[in-house]
Amino acid sequence: MELIVLWDIDHTLIDNSEVSKEIYAAAFASLTGAAPTRPARTGGRTDRLIMRDMFVLDGLPEPEWAVVEAALARAGEERFEDLRRRGTALPGVRAILKAVSVRSGWVSSVLTGNIAANAHVKVSAFGLDALLDLAVGAYGADALQRPDLVTVARERAQRLQGVREGVPVVLVGDTPRDVEAALATGSGIIAVASGIHTAEELAAAGASEVLPDLSDTARLLQLLETYAAR
Repeated sequence: MELIVLWDIDHTLIDNSEVSKEIYAAAFASLTGAAPTRPARTGGRTDRLIMRDMFVLDGLPEPEWAVVEAALARAGEERFEDLRRRGTALPGVRAILKAVSVRSGWVSSVLTGNIAANAHVKVSAFGLDALLDLAVGAYGADALQRPDLVTVARERAQRLQGVREGVPVVLVGDTPRDVEAALATGSGIIAVASGIHTAEELAAAGASEVLPDLSDTARLLQLLETYAAR
């Protein structure tokens, strides 16, 4: 049985301890010469949208995306040690990623609003990168809207890992946007209430499976196997 499992990063795999918002603010300041008037609004949105909104809210023209992405990557790299010191991998994450990584026919990667460089910073800060196939992931530079990232990840899995067309995809994430992306693309969804959204909010968004976190490895594997068998 084949399966593509796509994990969100922030508040699903790791707690970034506000380092993410510091990255956005630093990138903004490096491009404008001034701090943003308000913190970045994240909540499952892509980096392209997050940074665009920051410029709009401050009444500034948006630089070319390549320039913005480079500024984000520099800011992320500069905060690697801060992230490792202040942040943490969330409960059960290492165990479930390891268990999924050894399943025959399963591809385990990320679907995240972060640009690829900063996604790598975040998972490698806690030694999770070796448990994920990051090459087939979908990132915040790949599309404006989260549902479009599912297609990106599926195509990369087909091209790079030889995954057959039509293999089930499951998203694991902590925001209503993760749920919406799954529903919009016919993917499975396992929602986790390990971020700012409650189990009730995630269920209201349409998630049929909501867990408190990723600590129950056996339950998670059971759910994933159910999707793989479809």
